[in-house]
Amino acid sequence: MKKFNFRKVLDGLTASSPGSGSGSASNSGGAGSGSVHPGGTAGVLREEIQESLTSEYFQICKTVRHGFPYQPTALAFDPVQKILAIGTRTGAIRILGRPGVDCYCQHESGAAVLQLQFLINEGALVSASSDDTLHLWNLRQKRPAILHSLKFNRERITYCHLPFQSKWLYVGTERGNTHIVNIESFILSGYVIMWNKAIELSTKTHPGPVVHLSDSPRDEGKLLIGYENGTVVFWDLKSKRAELRVYYDEAIHSIDWHHEGKQFMCSHSDGSLTLWNLKSPSRPFQTTVPHGKSQREGRKSESCKPILKVEYKTCRNSEPFIIFSGGLSYDKACRRPSLTIMHGKAITVLEMDHPIVEFLTLCETPYPNECQEPYAVAVLLEKDLILVDLTQTNFPIFENPYPMDIHESPVTCTAYFADCPPDLILVLYSIGVKHKKQGYSNKEWPVSGGAWNLGAQTYPEIIITGHADGSIKFWDASAMTLQMLYKLKTSKVFEKQKVGDGKQTCEIVEEDPFAVQMIYWCPESRIFCVSGVSAYVIIYKFSRHEITTEIVSLEVRLQCDVEDIITPEPETSPPFPDLSSQLPSSRSLSGSTNTVSSEGVTKDSIPCLSVKTRPVRMPPGYQADLVIQLVWVDGEPPQQITSLSISSAYGIVAFGNCTGLVVVDFIQKTVLLSMGTIDLYRSSDLYQRQPRSPRKNKQFIAGLTELNDSPVPLELERCKSPTSEARENSYNRSRSSSISSIDKDSKEAVTALYFMESFPRKNDSTVSPCLFVGTSLGMVLLISLNLPSSDEQRSTEPVMVLPSGTFLSLKGAVLTFSCMDRTGSLMQPPYEVWRDPNSTDENEKTWKRKLVMNYSTSPQEAGDHQYTIICSEKQAKVFSLPSQTCLYVHNITETSFILQAEVVGMCNSACLACFCANGHIMIMSLPSLRPMLDVNYLPLTDMRIARTFCFTNEGQALYLVSPTEIQRLTYSQEMCDNIQDMLGDLFTPIETPEAQNRGFLKGLFGGSGQTFDREELFGEATAGKASRSLAQHIPGPGSIEGVKGAAGGVMGELTRARIALDERGQRLGELEEKTAGMMTSAEAFSKHAHELMLKYKDKKWYQF
Repeated sequence: MKKFNFRKVLDGLTASSPGSGSGSASNSGGAGSGSVHPGGTAGVLREEIQESLTSEYFQICKTVRHGFPYQPTALAFDPVQKILAIGTRTGAIRILGRPGVDCYCQHESGAAVLQLQFLINEGALVSASSDDTLHLWNLRQKRPAILHSLKFNRERITYCHLPFQSKWLYVGTERGNTHIVNIESFILSGYVIMWNKAIELSTKTHPGPVVHLSDSPRDEGKLLIGYENGTVVFWDLKSKRAELRVYYDEAIHSIDWHHEGKQFMCSHSDGSLTLWNLKSPSRPFQTTVPHGKSQREGRKSESCKPILKVEYKTCRNSEPFIIFSGGLSYDKACRRPSLTIMHGKAITVLEMDHPIVEFLTLCETPYPNECQEPYAVAVLLEKDLILVDLTQTNFPIFENPYPMDIHESPVTCTAYFADCPPDLILVLYSIGVKHKKQGYSNKEWPVSGGAWNLGAQTYPEIIITGHADGSIKFWDASAMTLQMLYKLKTSKVFEKQKVGDGKQTCEIVEEDPFAVQMIYWCPESRIFCVSGVSAYVIIYKFSRHEITTEIVSLEVRLQCDVEDIITPEPETSPPFPDLSSQLPSSRSLSGSTNTVSSEGVTKDSIPCLSVKTRPVRMPPGYQADLVIQLVWVDGEPPQQITSLSISSAYGIVAFGNCTGLVVVDFIQKTVLLSMGTIDLYRSSDLYQRQPRSPRKNKQFIAGLTELNDSPVPLELERCKSPTSEARENSYNRSRSSSISSIDKDSKEAVTALYFMESFPRKNDSTVSPCLFVGTSLGMVLLISLNLPSSDEQRSTEPVMVLPSGTFLSLKGAVLTFSCMDRTGSLMQPPYEVWRDPNSTDENEKTWKRKLVMNYSTSPQEAGDHQYTIICSEKQAKVFSLPSQTCLYVHNITETSFILQAEVVGMCNSACLACFCANGHIMIMSLPSLRPMLDVNYLPLTDMRIARTFCFTNEGQALYLVSPTEIQRLTYSQEMCDNIQDMLGDLFTPIETPEAQNRGFLKGLFGGSGQTFDREELFGEATAGKASRSLAQHIPGPGSIEGVKGAAGGVMGELTRARIALDERGQRLGELEEKTAGMMTSAEAFSKHAHELMLKYKDKKWYQF
């Protein structure tokens, strides 16, 4: 059957659509139809540019997830493959190996993962989830898939145990029963250990749920069952009876064997550890309370906090390790969660920064009946993963190669740069490596399994994250990995807040006054600009040299008065305020609630934070060049910054909020423009402003308005921290198509800024420096920048900033700008080539500023006309400048609104990428705005996604999928096709280590697991079938049954063949192992028979 491609049909329909009217959006909020404006030049311009992008270039798929698994619940380790698995409360599983081997998989049900068990060296994993379902994952493929699932209907799963090299899984339940599952078929055996058979008949109470299951290291035919109430049963699987029972008056949390199988250790709820000997089960062989106070003889030791888990590991050349979590004394309530390591008489307590979820001891051997030789402890915390080196006496931790500290401080914003200058990564790493923490173990990270190569993707990528504590982290994101390069702390620019000052310096925010809100980075010039929640902007320049200097700061007074005019009298004040002073005077706002300080004086002209006034030592890296702060105006705090842009070529930074626009010359350190949004229009205001309502407690953050009708204080409502609870809650407001992103009684916010060489006025003949200003009402204003002509005059002559009178309009708040030249090539803003501002080289000091204008053709040819792409929350438009003709318009959505939009380069062309609040990702070609892709990818569930979603070049995007994890995705078909080559292999063929020779006497009298046949005992022939109502088998999508249910075709046949070969190879491997086992058993039987023959060959028949 011929494959039907809907995207080709879309391309055909769009290309053949008549060129009249504006595009209309679909009811679903998806992509609308692009169309040509009825301008006279549209037809000619369409023929000039041949767009190379088609729908075949685009496809959405997730690539890799970075960071710490959110809300972890379970941990497992394969000691042969050396890979680690972490399960979470949301049903996710992360599998980690060597750097580059990092796999994410998800249970469709979303149920929490209770426990994980590797099939050691088999390339498979069993997960038990909170919906009482067992899943078998195939890890012999780069994206693991579920082969089988088994859903328990009448009992709840509490504990699972899979013996090494066994295909029978023991499953304990809340009712106290133990079931057995065949791993190969995932079918329940008829063999069941009922709780009432396991305990003594005289016992009147239920023993509680099963909290532990393990087979004896000495004899695999014996199973140790631990119940919550303190009962331990040593069950003989062959005779189906309890060989011995142990009772203790404290609840049991965990049990672990001594490798010889003669003793086991229990941890209890009173903070005690009990050691039991199988020969004397009536009472514990030894009882200790490691952290309890010593008591007089005959008195019971002091109770402590529960010991949640204990592991008892032996060594050949030293005392055994006893490792446990919890057990601290109750009188030490302030102590942090701890892991205790007892080695001989030495007791070491390792305090953790977060509560311990689970820990595992990593040992040299996978065989439970051999000396364990532990070498590390993997500790899974609520917000971190650490590995402790047990081979050194001070127990140092290993340096973690994974980016597990993204959330060290909550992430408040992100930026993503693909195909950036290649030398940047090395430069940032060389600076950042000097500030790395010391004291790590000198050994390599022990989780070293899997295989990974660089793949075909070679361009450098950098991710920048801004955090609530004011820190900024630069990450190397090349080749599907993530490694921190450099960390910048913006809070060092400001004075530390003293406890005695109260809220004097930070009344604007509830918490996190240094939280980073917006980031703007020019990789070519290495200029970095950041805005914070406390209404400040910091400009950083990069230097390889350390300096000590004072920080230059500017304070800007920004307010809008036009809304206070009640009568329709003409504006008598001049359109431009006097810029001779950096703090121009202005009238107080009517209807405002003034804030009075503790001294009774209304706050005015005071910044939210105090910049350091003394000389500051700045290490190599990014060094603060200028700090700009908005100040309080007549008792009202400054509004948070909603837009930010900087031009290294012009030496100008611009930022705006819901009050107005500020333009600053950071070369001369002067304010060029500080003006309310209304003043920018002069007398050409297209919107009639109404008197402002006294209620003015709305915030406008990048086009997203959080409306809150609750009676919250004005300062708190205006300036909530990006990490406050309200921003993490579900984003459940809806927008009507008839209501813009800003209410009618609200101010007009500046939502987008863009520096470019363009045509500021209609019918200009040549390009000149311009600043595009987009507002929350969909208006676009062009501001002309008149710069001094020579480099020498640039540092002394003033820069003129004048609104040009040019206005363009769209529906909804403006989000992004971009420009294309007459050939359809994407134009990049001009920039200054980086040079070290603190260089000691005399020749370099005399260099002139070198500017790159980024013309794809000669300036004369490019100066004819250009295309300007503008995207708002509702639609996208393409204008021809300088004629200001709207060539194309595309109504993207009517029922929803766009959260993020970006013009990106891809396959030597350009496209417009949009992420909508209804979860759609849409791609449109440029300049015609033809829909290339519309996929319902991810519904907006909270503000975190909206705040961190960003597109970049080469078909890449990312967002913060949880407070601790970054999800990367691609919308490139080529990358989706090559994704398998970029991911690491979880399973690599490794020969299982041989078991140690136990010796003749131990093999003869010490019990032998080789002679225990589980198949005969648990198989259907002996045990019968389990009740169908007890559990339901569900074929997984990765099994043969799952593939049969998928769509047919050649790919389906290949998939079935591949899986069949995998399963056949697994069966052949198991057959070889069984054959080897039978040969070993036969040899042992032959030896025993020969010994018996020698013993009785000389005896007569009557002597027997």
